[in-house]
Amino acid sequence: MTADSTPAGRPYVAVVGPAEVSDTGLRNIAFEVGRLLASGGAVVVTGGLGGVMAAAAEGATSAGGLSIGLLPGTERPNESSHTYLLTTGLGELRNGLVVRSCHGLIAVGGSWGTLSEIALAMRLEIPVISIAGWRLHDEANRELPVDRAATASEGVARLLNRLRAVGST
Repeated sequence: MTADSTPAGRPYVAVVGPAEVSDTGLRNIAFEVGRLLASGGAVVVTGGLGGVMAAAAEGATSAGGLSIGLLPGTERPNESSHTYLLTTGLGELRNGLVVRSCHGLIAVGGSWGTLSEIALAMRLEIPVISIAGWRLHDEANRELPVDRAATASEGVARLLNRLRAVGST
C-alpha cells in the first residue's frame, strides 16, 4: 500500500470524477459512494472541486464521516462540502497527491483528470473500482483490467472488502 493507515485503521479512499457534471444520476451515484464509504469507516479524499468530488464529500459528511479535498490552486472557496480543504498550488499535478494519499480509488464517470488518476492508481497497484465510467482499452484493443461496478453499493462493498482482505484498514 502506498498510503499509511491512520492510527484507528481507517482506509482513505479517493473518489474521483468530473468537476462539472450535468447528469444528476452521476451526482447521485457519487453522493451514495461518499455516504457508503463514510458509513463503512473510510475517509473520503477528492480533488476538492465540484461535480463528482463535491457530491462524494456531501455524501460522506451526511453520514457523519470525514472528507478531505486537495485543491489544485492556492485559494479555498468560501463554502465547501468537504470537512477539510488543502490547497496545493499544483494544478492537475495534485491528481498524484490524491492517488498517493489513498488505499483505494473509486472513479465515478469519466474525464481526462479521472483517467490520469485511474492510470496512476493502476500503476501503483492501488485497487480501482469504476462506476458509470469509460471502458478502457490498450493499443491492441484489449479491455484493461479496471474493476467495474454497476452500483454505488456494489462498488463500495467490493473495494472495502478488498482493502480489508489485504490488511490496509
